[in-house]
Amino acid sequence: MPLPSLRRLRLAVSSVLLLLLCATAQAQNTVPPTPAPAPAATAQPAGAEPVDPNAPPASAAPGAAPAAAGTAPLSRDARRIYELSRDKLLQIRTLLRNADTQASIGSGFFVSADGLIVTNFHVASQLALEPERYRGVYVTMDGQEGEVELLAFDVQHDLAVLRAKGRTAAAPVLGFRPDTDALAQGERIYSLGNPLDIGFAVTEGTYNGLVRRSFYPRIFFGGTLNPGMSGGPAVDDAGRVLGVNVAKRMDGEQVSFLIPAEFAQALVQRAANAQPITQAAYAEVTRQLTEHQQRLSERFLKAPLREQRHGNYRVPVPDDALARCWGSGRDPSFPGLNLERTQCRIDSDVVAGDFNTGAVRLSYEAYNAPTLGALRFARMYSQSFANENLPTRGNRHQTGAECTERFVDPGSLPLRAVVCLSAYRKLTGLYNMTVLVTSVNQSTQGVLGRLDVQGVAFDNSMKLAGHYLKAFRWEAAP
Repeated sequence: MPLPSLRRLRLAVSSVLLLLLCATAQAQNTVPPTPAPAPAATAQPAGAEPVDPNAPPASAAPGAAPAAAGTAPLSRDARRIYELSRDKLLQIRTLLRNADTQASIGSGFFVSADGLIVTNFHVASQLALEPERYRGVYVTMDGQEGEVELLAFDVQHDLAVLRAKGRTAAAPVLGFRPDTDALAQGERIYSLGNPLDIGFAVTEGTYNGLVRRSFYPRIFFGGTLNPGMSGGPAVDDAGRVLGVNVAKRMDGEQVSFLIPAEFAQALVQRAANAQPITQAAYAEVTRQLTEHQQRLSERFLKAPLREQRHGNYRVPVPDDALARCWGSGRDPSFPGLNLERTQCRIDSDVVAGDFNTGAVRLSYEAYNAPTLGALRFARMYSQSFANENLPTRGNRHQTGAECTERFVDPGSLPLRAVVCLSAYRKLTGLYNMTVLVTSVNQSTQGVLGRLDVQGVAFDNSMKLAGHYLKAFRWEAAP
């Protein structure tokens, strides 16, 4: 469907703000919104990265199971698992069609005798979105190479199923661990893949349950994943697949994540009779992302927002079961100013090709400077608006942002609000939204807020903006 015209976009955004319109004399207190939040610690995909073809391979004894760089020597069990699984493991390469050069790498594994392969969507996304430019190949442990075709993908869980083209011999298969055989806390897990294009490897770790507050289920793997291992299998002591390698935390050690095997099994069943994807699949990616944003929006709107206190101000933060929030207080170099910060993030990012979308972030800065004076406070308070980073210029993924500004009074606190929307060029009907808000009721106190939602439908963006603005409150001292 066509993108809304700029005029229609502005009118629709304005309608939400006009519902909250404040016709008070406080409009002359022009105090702008908060700086963009510092990036929170995030997970790094463990594969599909460009590699240096001249990097020397790691040395290993013949027949030995190499460990990933920086890990401890492998146990006898890990060597056994490696030998049991090695003929089922694959490297997945994406090549430029014209130059036939390697663009990215990941890992995968055979799951059916007729050559079905499981990997991550972010490993195979170029095959889904730019099949005219890229082709995929698999490479076995002994160096055999063949072409692959994409059959199905699951954007929400970052999974894809490929088929080895033209394979005549039955493929060796890794079986899935039954759903009825629940994992025990502390159970050993063995992750396999091809890290950094230096050779197949196995890393040992433990099962630490599911990740708390993850929007989609993720297994907390207490082991090491490295770039190139994305899409590889994680198996139990019997060599049964219990998860698929997907990501690791960049700010910690041996904090990695696996996609539970149940989602891979469901996608394999869907792919069994599917036809190869040979045209750019933006429509299917958009459909899946639209489902994602609908689920996310409904959960955000239904979950009660908690009130966080900053003096007499009450600002909305997500329920603790939905988001992680971090706070900090400091004495800035500006004498007489007391500043508190809060940042919240919902772990709901999903892969949309060569970029992520679907995240929700909130941030606040609360200022209190009773001895500073109104003029100096207004100058300092206004500077934070100048520091805001808004996507006013477009890029190859999105249009430039269209912004609307109003003074609103949704309840007990008059606010200055700015709502910006940026449309995705190839994901029709999805937008990034930013809501900037600042209180305008006090001369030496103030609170600045920012809500960022990625990959949201227009109607839901308006609901989220209104829900957010109505949750700000001022509670006068008794």
